[in-house]
Amino acid sequence: MFPVKSIFAALAVAVAAPLTFAAPAYAQGTNVIVIDRTQILTQSKAGQDVATKIQGIEAAMQAELQPTAVQLQTEGTAIEAKTANMTPEAMRADAALVTEVENYARKANEFNRNRQIAAQELALTERKALIDLNNALVPVLREVVTETGANVILDRSSVIFTDPATDMTASVISKLDAATPTIAVTRQKLPAQQPQQ
Repeated sequence: MFPVKSIFAALAVAVAAPLTFAAPAYAQGTNVIVIDRTQILTQSKAGQDVATKIQGIEAAMQAELQPTAVQLQTEGTAIEAKTANMTPEAMRADAALVTEVENYARKANEFNRNRQIAAQELALTERKALIDLNNALVPVLREVVTETGANVILDRSSVIFTDPATDMTASVISKLDAATPTIAVTRQKLPAQQPQQ
């Protein structure tokens, strides 16, 4: 009599063997090409155009916030100078100082809220620009797939080894540069929030 473990082991090998040999047989008919998405984003004209425009939008956002940041810094320094030698009780007793500190805190909170909104809008702008860049990339990838007879495109970051002949990054960049050298990038705005009642 065979032990039960031996029977299960033999059964497992008998079932798995055809599956093991089927995968390589299927893979032999597959034509795989590789692209480097990071290189495409950083070296294509469209990718560089997007990066330049995003940097410009970010600089404009910072320029919008800068005057308020400087004003808050000046006011904060003035309040610190006024309160440097005051006790907490004396600060609370000075009604004008309390009002000044409350106004400063309100402005600082508003500034932080505006800075967070700007950061969210920049993230939305980047996301929209990358979606538009990817949309421009799709027809180029289809063209390269047609030219090479590829069935699969893999990103270089997910591949351990590839024959340099399968790397189509330079071809993709060249075709993308010819088809879409620029991408329209506009600052995205968050939807206006309704005031709470």
